[in-house]
Amino acid sequence: MMRVIDAEIKEVLLLEPKVFADERGFFIENYNKQNFAQLGINLDFVQDNYSASGENVLRGLHYQIQQPQGKLVRVVAGEVFDVAVDLRKSSPTFGKWVGAILSAENKRMLWVPPEFGHGFQVLSQRAEFIYKTTDYYAPEFDRCIRYDDPDLAIDWPGTETPILSEKDQAGSSFKQAEIYP
Repeated sequence: MMRVIDAEIKEVLLLEPKVFADERGFFIENYNKQNFAQLGINLDFVQDNYSASGENVLRGLHYQIQQPQGKLVRVVAGEVFDVAVDLRKSSPTFGKWVGAILSAENKRMLWVPPEFGHGFQVLSQRAEFIYKTTDYYAPEFDRCIRYDDPDLAIDWPGTETPILSEKDQAGSSFKQAEIYP
């Protein structure tokens, strides 16, 4: 079973798996549908993604305005600062964000619910990031909010200007972004 670490937004779950370790290495049960259903995550995962990024790369804040994806994210090499932003206009935590350090060392996972924006910044020399999604990638519905939007005021830990893709550089402001009802 997973230990749930309280986050400021109750739907976002920071998860710490039970690690079985000995001199040979370790074993973790990464995903168990029954255990996740007990945590309130009773959705089917349809796609697994894997990315690698260099130091100070920042990806996000990404979301799909239709076919919203819930994401179960984890770092298998290196370290990142991972962020989930509530984009549900009707939510009491609309526009709020949760951030957590995810690393190969701490083995923590973050559950980013559907209708949340998601992004991460690499804090190590390199990071490898895996995540399961509850819906398929649909580029026509893909949206991006700027990581440095002043209304969100995300406290990214990096001290240098992050390395961004063209898509992320062109992200919209939070005030102008398409959001969920």
